[in-house]
Amino acid sequence: MGADASRTRKRPSEDQQSSSGWRGILSGVGLSLPGGLCHLTPTALRLGPRRMLQAKAPDIPDHVLRLAGVGPDRLRAEWSLPNFISMFLPEFPHRSGPGPQDFQVLGYIAKGSFGPILKVKDKVKQKIYAVKVIPKSEILRHGVLEQSKEEVIVQRQVHHPFILDLQDCWQTHRHLYIMCDYCSTGDLYTYWVMIGRFSEDTVRVYAAELGSALGFLHDFGVIHRDVKMENILLTENGHLRLADFGLSRRLERGGRAFTICGTIQYMAPEVLSGGPYNHAADWWSLGILLFSLVTGRFPVAPEVDHCLMLRKVRCFPYEMPLDLTPPLVILITELLCKTPARRLRTLERFRRQTFFHGTTSDLVLLQRQPVDVILELRERPDRLAKARRGLTLSLQPFRGFDYDSLLSPPETPVAQPDELTQTLPSSAPPGPGQPLDDTTQSDPASVLPGPASLLLRHASVETVSRCEVFV
Repeated sequence: MGADASRTRKRPSEDQQSSSGWRGILSGVGLSLPGGLCHLTPTALRLGPRRMLQAKAPDIPDHVLRLAGVGPDRLRAEWSLPNFISMFLPEFPHRSGPGPQDFQVLGYIAKGSFGPILKVKDKVKQKIYAVKVIPKSEILRHGVLEQSKEEVIVQRQVHHPFILDLQDCWQTHRHLYIMCDYCSTGDLYTYWVMIGRFSEDTVRVYAAELGSALGFLHDFGVIHRDVKMENILLTENGHLRLADFGLSRRLERGGRAFTICGTIQYMAPEVLSGGPYNHAADWWSLGILLFSLVTGRFPVAPEVDHCLMLRKVRCFPYEMPLDLTPPLVILITELLCKTPARRLRTLERFRRQTFFHGTTSDLVLLQRQPVDVILELRERPDRLAKARRGLTLSLQPFRGFDYDSLLSPPETPVAQPDELTQTLPSSAPPGPGQPLDDTTQSDPASVLPGPASLLLRHASVETVSRCEVFV
């Protein structure tokens, strides 16, 4: 009986098929139309469901678009959502793109490995942000699609006083956009280059703040894998914000990772050897950072690849300078233990170190006192030049990029040196060296939290002290 009923069921008329087809198209781009409106299309242009699936979709009549309140340009842009868009969903929502009515481009912050990092002003909120613009073609060419999605997944979930907040992220047809807070004071590396060595009191503050951020990430099930001075941004009071989650990944307690990635002179021996490694690798990087801050140099100069670097790290004694106080020597020595199981690798044990006696663990109180040395260095006239690290300050070379009206020529200012403040890790100055890619050309590292550091780097080093690798 059911079979007989199915044979006698009335097939929808051509008009009904046409109505369903048009409404399907328009609902796919976020529009809804009354059923009767679609009958206004000429008979010759009415489409059945099967014809709607043809490779080339026909033009929608202008009167349908007018009655829907949609311009042909928008519908044409939204009609097809090819794999080039869907592969970045849902982490990067698809939008038509911000325009001059939304953002004012104030200038450059840095030139990342994949695209520029811009200083922009939200005209509605009247706030300044840093926006990294990444061409999708570069993401696919370097095979870092999943890592770029993992970056924003992690940053959406973590909120901590000493971690840079992700404000928004989206995609247009050709680009990904990652928008984060703007830190006007700059990055820690710039000030380290300016001063050479920090006092133990300053190092104590930064160690407490960064240790707190790492402990939070690890308890949350995240490993950062790229802790370094260039990825530490500073607030107006000189306190830090950990940035750039381009190499981070979710890793539960007891989990293991095997990817050789990071900046080579900060990489733990177990990372250099290809794993397995875990959250303890971040604490090693913290030890290298503290050693560098207080001595003015890296304990081990970088090598051309991770194999040579591993040999050097395994043999290096990591002897502490005699002018350091015993509590700091003990802290750095425990962080730079070459055996991960014996390394200082938990926040609780970290805070119990003698070096932190008298230092509050309250995150609000920790930020209340300004870091005076940073505020003094910020006023030096050579700070901007050191922060730029040789970067050409002009948006002109990027006018050809499809920024969907964000960088259209009439709205694009040319960045002036006095407008810009380096807030995100860029390239290194000539002294300590620059990261080199596989073509042995210098390439400033980006860094708003982004996958810029993922660019495969097999470097031949000439006076290099920092070399980023992803194998």
